[in-house]
Amino acid sequence: MNPIRKTSTITFIISSIFLGWGLVQVQQDEDKPSPVIPVDTLPQIDLNAELPLGLSNPPPVPEESPLSDEVVALGRKLFFDPILSEDGTVSCASCHQPDHGFASPDAKAVGLGGRIGKRNAPSLFNKAYAEHMFWDGRAQTLEEQALSPLSNPDELGSDVEVILKKLRGNEEYVGLFKEVFQAEEVPEAVSKINIGKAIASFERTLVIGNTRVDRFHAAEYEALNESARQGMWIFESRGRCWKCHNGETFSDQKFHNTGVSFGTADRDTGRFEHTENEEDQFKFKTPSLRGVAQTPPYMHDGSVKTLREVVEFYNKGGSREDPTLSKDIEPLNLSDEDVENLVAFLKALSD
Repeated sequence: MNPIRKTSTITFIISSIFLGWGLVQVQQDEDKPSPVIPVDTLPQIDLNAELPLGLSNPPPVPEESPLSDEVVALGRKLFFDPILSEDGTVSCASCHQPDHGFASPDAKAVGLGGRIGKRNAPSLFNKAYAEHMFWDGRAQTLEEQALSPLSNPDELGSDVEVILKKLRGNEEYVGLFKEVFQAEEVPEAVSKINIGKAIASFERTLVIGNTRVDRFHAAEYEALNESARQGMWIFESRGRCWKCHNGETFSDQKFHNTGVSFGTADRDTGRFEHTENEEDQFKFKTPSLRGVAQTPPYMHDGSVKTLREVVEFYNKGGSREDPTLSKDIEPLNLSDEDVENLVAFLKALSD
């Protein structure tokens, strides 16, 4: 994968994303949650926009899947279109809602027919920088990640061949796929590979930076108040947060067992489910902290409702009874004021 030039990426200003947003509620049985179909009111995408503060390099782009206005527009259309689901009631945006940091407000994602997924839907912001996709890292590329929910019975619940048949029978989509992928034959243009390329290309434009923390680091010292400054100092020192949340994306891109959901029935085994390596039992990928204040609830199971509860969980050292707890998780002995300051810092990473 080769990085694209700095002048060939998109910067979404987070405040403009959250303006004028609409949701369509899908009616379900009273005893089931109702998925939503967000309406696309995002601002215009500018592939020539400069990178925001805090990010020194644009997201890497595969040579076989170059970015263009046309492929991004097609991926954006597919992302919001429930045509990709089995019954037309769920879209990619249903679990990755722009007004919620491209994540879900539900503890666990709500998919087709109100089915509850296995895990919390993570944010797509800066996902283009990730080395692995999903909480368990089972996908290596955005293209692979984009295709996975299509056939998951708890998500879009369809079948790729069924989706291809629907798209190939849609005159508008046939024209767009032919134009974008420069193919005359419908099966060649409207293909599984090209669906993945289009959606992944749109996801590569979801870049977030220029937070108050980034502006502080750029010598705009008034960008952070005293509480957030103290929180940053704690984050980078005795809070030990930097051990896992480091780099420009505030994620080490690795997998850890923090003790979340220890002692619960049918505990999610995390990365082990993918690798079958005993050392990966209960390990989950470190999420980025950029935009984190926009995406509650937290953890892979959505079991923690607020940022303060997240900090308090780590302050006590995670689930101390868990024999497989990561060695990096230890009690922090932070005061209530320290916890509040850390929360202030995390919020400053999100606006």
